[in-house]
Amino acid sequence: MLKSTDIQLEGEIRFDDLYRNIYATDASVYRKLPMAVAYPRTKADIKKLITYAAENRLSLIPRTAGTSLAGQCVGEGIVVDVSRHFTRIFNVNREKRTVDVEPGVIRDELNRYLELYNLFFGPNTSTSNRCMIGGMVGNNSSGTTSIRYGVTRDKVLEIEAVLSDGSEVIFKSLTEKEFKEKLELDTLEGNIYRKLNEKLSSEEVRQNIKEAYPKPEIHRRNNGYALDEIIKLKPFETEGEDFNLCKLICGSEGTLAFITKIKLKLEDLPPKHSVMVAAHFESIENCLNAVVPVMQHHLFTCEMMDKVILDCTKNNKSQMPNRFFIEGDPEAILMLELRADDQQELETKKDRLVTTVRESGLSYAFPVLYGDDIQKALELRKAGLGLLGNIVGDKKAVACIEDTAVALDDLAPYIAEFSALMKKYGQRAVYYAHAGAGELHLRPILNLKASEDVVLFRKITTDVAYLVKKYNGSLSGEHGDGIVRSEFIKLKLGEDNYRLLSDIKSVFDPENIFNPGKIVHSPPMDASLRYEKDRIEPEIKTFLDFSDTEGVLRATEQCNGSGDCRKTHLSAGAMCPSYHATKNEKDTTRARANTLREFLTRSDKENRFDHPEIKEVLDLCLSCKACSSECPSNVDMATLKAEFLYQYQKENGTSLRDKVFAYNTQFNRAGALFPWLVNEIYSNNITGGLLKNAFGISGKRSLPPVKPFKRPGTVVSTASENIKVKGEVILFIDEFSNYLDGNIGNDAVVLLDRLGYRVKIYKGQSGRTFISKGFLKQAAKIADKNIAKLHGTVSENLPLIGLEPSAVLSFRDEYMRLATDKKGAEQLARNVFLIEEFIASEIKKGNITAAQFTSEARQVKIHNHCHQKALSGQKVTFDMLNLPENYKVSIINSGCCGMAGSFGYEKEHYELSMKVGELRLFPAVRNAEGDTVIAANGTSCRHQILDGTGKKAKHPVTILKEALIN
Repeated sequence: MLKSTDIQLEGEIRFDDLYRNIYATDASVYRKLPMAVAYPRTKADIKKLITYAAENRLSLIPRTAGTSLAGQCVGEGIVVDVSRHFTRIFNVNREKRTVDVEPGVIRDELNRYLELYNLFFGPNTSTSNRCMIGGMVGNNSSGTTSIRYGVTRDKVLEIEAVLSDGSEVIFKSLTEKEFKEKLELDTLEGNIYRKLNEKLSSEEVRQNIKEAYPKPEIHRRNNGYALDEIIKLKPFETEGEDFNLCKLICGSEGTLAFITKIKLKLEDLPPKHSVMVAAHFESIENCLNAVVPVMQHHLFTCEMMDKVILDCTKNNKSQMPNRFFIEGDPEAILMLELRADDQQELETKKDRLVTTVRESGLSYAFPVLYGDDIQKALELRKAGLGLLGNIVGDKKAVACIEDTAVALDDLAPYIAEFSALMKKYGQRAVYYAHAGAGELHLRPILNLKASEDVVLFRKITTDVAYLVKKYNGSLSGEHGDGIVRSEFIKLKLGEDNYRLLSDIKSVFDPENIFNPGKIVHSPPMDASLRYEKDRIEPEIKTFLDFSDTEGVLRATEQCNGSGDCRKTHLSAGAMCPSYHATKNEKDTTRARANTLREFLTRSDKENRFDHPEIKEVLDLCLSCKACSSECPSNVDMATLKAEFLYQYQKENGTSLRDKVFAYNTQFNRAGALFPWLVNEIYSNNITGGLLKNAFGISGKRSLPPVKPFKRPGTVVSTASENIKVKGEVILFIDEFSNYLDGNIGNDAVVLLDRLGYRVKIYKGQSGRTFISKGFLKQAAKIADKNIAKLHGTVSENLPLIGLEPSAVLSFRDEYMRLATDKKGAEQLARNVFLIEEFIASEIKKGNITAAQFTSEARQVKIHNHCHQKALSGQKVTFDMLNLPENYKVSIINSGCCGMAGSFGYEKEHYELSMKVGELRLFPAVRNAEGDTVIAANGTSCRHQILDGTGKKAKHPVTILKEALIN
């Protein structure tokens, strides 16, 4: 048994079950348990790994973001993750338009860096906010912009790599003289050049390649190694470009060499003005028939979505707003983007395109989008892959034939035959893709847990392979061969060409170290699937109600590995804050879902949650709920963590600290009797230090002072006689507003009263502290109590509104899973709102106006609570604070503050908590002008801002109350 002491790296290598399980899957349908996971820090580490693999007859599986759909990133050897340390960008050359990058550089972050030079890297995948250049080279990625900027292979000028014998090489353009010099080398590199020269010098071999490989006009093609590109070069083509092995390495899926650095060809930034025509169609056939005519307009993008994808977006929290341009119920949409440096020129191009669409008679609507609306529409399309994971149950849209590409003139007849094939198998396929490139992502919906559907998986893939061969298309346009398509390369390219591919693999990698089983010598495409066929699904009893996902196991299986949780803090959104700080795959939502799935499926314990590995992987989950909205599959890890904590604690008990935090409200209630004494104890270095030490709280963390709400628990105010009564509300004074932020509760009463609303007070607990610590029985009692007490009182005309997002939003979220009375919970949830939601709604109705507030100028920057971002929306806070006519309001792109309730207090989590804050929030607060007001509606957020920056943030209610005209 190999162990970590067998090899010493400057980086790290892990042999434990947790990491092996985390890396057993990628975004494909496959699962292979690796022997270990390595995080090399240097090129020397990579050489050590290659030597170690050769000596122990192991394999190395290179990996960056792990978003591959064909199984390229899974294997039984050592997974080598370069995403953590190989992340440097250097040597930008503006004149030559080139840049050098390491393989772990994220595509979008590279382009953000290159903006300073007015340059960018063209290929643009749907995973561009987390996919990395090394993976793009391995898969020869392309994406939405390929019709204008080409594919990754077109952009790679040089590659630095380590060969299978540990020697270093640079693949680059070679003159004929330099090529001949390579042939003379007495090295592995020399052997490689000699073998290629020997094999490809034959006219018969080259002709066989030309006839069998996809049509050359299909610019997105990845079938085997790119010999069809190599034979276009000198010395095999007299008029060709200089020989460059980068053409072969691109698309080789890490099977030939281990890449350490890449020189890329860049583009000038695209024209600044853009417009999109979103053509709607009543049938797939009409949509596809429109592709050839619209492509005459030199489009920048030509993307297609079908009804299945569009319907997925209806219930996705983050994508619903991006559906604004949808008219009716289209079967398909083509998103057609044009660009120009001159606005008038752009309008002329747009008018010509619209004329073509209209006169075709194929489209029933074609709205025109500008500015941010274009990005919203593109985000809707980019979310497509992950959104398919929202299908509830075991049937999923399966990636197997989703990457075929044909020539544009063949597109309509090919799809007609494809549709007939799907009909034969009783399938309704999913259509979405890069229509302008002749590539449609076509996915059958199958249950790969059932043997009959696994049989269909193979039959459908085989039949489509024959269909692609008929049209001389490509089995893979951009997603690569991996495991799912490698088996069919021989069918597509023929025996002779396949033998040639095998020879190439052998000369590069005679010991089969690099990513074996991909492209050549592949296993069956229906082996090593993520799920065991015909297994008896384990019955896992849970406290929370997971019926909406058909159980907790299927809730974890919603994660399809698309890796949206690997985007960094430089992208918009909050998911996943701990990964932002650590850059460790372990701290992604994907890793947590993978771990839960593995142990819930394979555990032999009666309580399948009782595993320390699950505890470890969930330890740094801040329960921010960002994943519940930002993950296209809506994997709600905060809820899964609450269930885990409950189940784990049943077997292992709870710590004193957890009990203190869970029952914090009871302690604060007692402290509210003598707030001056409690606050003195908290603030005193000696007594406060003793308390922190006793309960495992970081000594660097301040304790929140007690500030009780002192109003009576009945009607507390009647609108003044000179103010028209506009309505009545119940103000929820939760456990935080009641004892820690009583001043904010008072401000809310005054504000609502002055605005003309009669205010009733409802004091109570939300159960948030119990939920966050897994004390679900206690939380359920509180939920049931609140539902019973508020039943028949809260209504559309008498809403319950609250101040603390984590408290009030639990009525709309966790209560659905906790409550005994589900119907009562649903009825209550419909009329429970954040106070910002209520006020924003009243502003929209015209019941609250700017005339009621000061005209003084003020700058306000907003940081909203994570639960609000996930379960509500930030715009309501912006709309509320933007009401005073001279208030200049902006929302900080802050992600999570890092406090997350008790998380940031705990001594082992303090440093990470502050690191999360330092990524975005703290710098934004510190850089705000001196008189800028910082708005934060979360009690934890305000505390974190104070501890991290020394600045006091205010609740939006307080800010608006202070803006009232006296």
